[in-house]
Amino acid sequence: MTQKVKSPGSLLQAWQDKEKKAMQLLQETAFLKFNKSVDLVLFRNDIYDTAPSQLIHLHDKALNYCDSPLDIELSLDIATVINSIANLSPCKVDIGKMGLRWLDHNRSNNLDSFVNEELQHAIGKAPKNEGAKDIILYGFGRIGRLVARRIIESTGQGNQLILKAIVIRPKLSDTYKEAKKRAALLSSDSVHGDFSGQIIVASDGKSLTINGNVVHLIYATSPSEIDYIKFGIHNAMIIDNTGVWRDDNELSQHLRPGVDSVLLTAPGKGKVPNIVYGVNHNKFDYSKEKILSAASCTTNAIVPVLSVLQNEYGILNGHVETIHAYTNDQNLLDNFHKKERRGRGAPINMVLTSTGAASAVSKVIPELAGKLSGNAIRVPTPNVSMAILNLTLDQSTNRFKLDRLLKNMALHGELVEQLHYSSSTEYVSSNAIGMTTTSVVDAPSTIVSEDGKTAIIYLWYDNEYGYTCQVVRLAKKAAGVNRHVYL
Repeated sequence: MTQKVKSPGSLLQAWQDKEKKAMQLLQETAFLKFNKSVDLVLFRNDIYDTAPSQLIHLHDKALNYCDSPLDIELSLDIATVINSIANLSPCKVDIGKMGLRWLDHNRSNNLDSFVNEELQHAIGKAPKNEGAKDIILYGFGRIGRLVARRIIESTGQGNQLILKAIVIRPKLSDTYKEAKKRAALLSSDSVHGDFSGQIIVASDGKSLTINGNVVHLIYATSPSEIDYIKFGIHNAMIIDNTGVWRDDNELSQHLRPGVDSVLLTAPGKGKVPNIVYGVNHNKFDYSKEKILSAASCTTNAIVPVLSVLQNEYGILNGHVETIHAYTNDQNLLDNFHKKERRGRGAPINMVLTSTGAASAVSKVIPELAGKLSGNAIRVPTPNVSMAILNLTLDQSTNRFKLDRLLKNMALHGELVEQLHYSSSTEYVSSNAIGMTTTSVVDAPSTIVSEDGKTAIIYLWYDNEYGYTCQVVRLAKKAAGVNRHVYL
């Protein structure tokens, strides 16, 4: 039988109908966000503030997990049902995952009943937290600005993290000019694009109003100069993104009036616990641990997959090779650098260097102590890196089983916020820019030896934004402002 070819006019009309559905879905999403503190995501992708055409494109991500794209009309129907639930507690819901579950198991049932059943854990339940947590960013570099974006963009009703202040080491004598320059860097980023919103600089340069949030700009050369209570800040968490101080003694200087905890966006030393959210974040008493580390971007990228493989097969030994984007630590042109090779110009060289990520894994997964080696190659790209895991397994497997395991963990496991799965043979580094997960499994590249004991896995990761999302997740957990989730 010959399939009837649709006319160009009917195809255009079908696309326009999809755009209308996308607009309606965005309206439902906005209402839930601001009136019920419910965030809708699609396969872990934020959908609030996306363009209708982009939202339609995100539905194609279902191809990573099933044989056909997800219908945007189904997503709209699910969102409409969620909006109709009167006693739904603040939560985060992946309507992409819910849509696939409906198609796989429940398509003959009533959609209203299905959605209510899936969200039983968040219906009629008390919120997981009471009150928001004040956040102070100490430093305002690459990670600091992205943390600011992430917190502001997810403020909603303001019942989780509230950005109250940014501490800056002054570089100009004119605070207004400095604030304008800082605001410009926040507003437009060469890698991550423009900030979606409005930034107003105070005439004295002492504050920024970002999407209606008034954020103090505090100019100081050391933590000892600041009394945060004078700025109306109490019991705040400092997110230190300077990397200047690494151990508990150094970081304790942040525990000043108005501050009760510190989160470091770099590997911690000494007694500072290194935490990869999703893997070991439940092993700590945050009422007692006042100084924490979110480890490194590479550690966050590889630990979730390593934990899955360790639990499923056991890991005897392995090597981690990181193909890493260049960073501010390197030179634009050849110049002196205290570390080997890093003095050569970053935009024009591949630079072989060391990484502490392999050894840092044991701080999160003690069973892997001494089993992994690692190296890094800095390459001329400004963002997105790749980790190659070459592992000897204790129990044999095959490519099909390994692929199925990683796909399942990315959609249904406890690491859905950390792992994304790609079946595309056209995936390249720029595709991973803006990913909220810590890593993307490049499934077509996975290699398993004939005896099933050696596995080589390729992981893309946005070493800036993906890591930032992990920092914010850990901050919410440590602050006790988590919500119910359906992810």
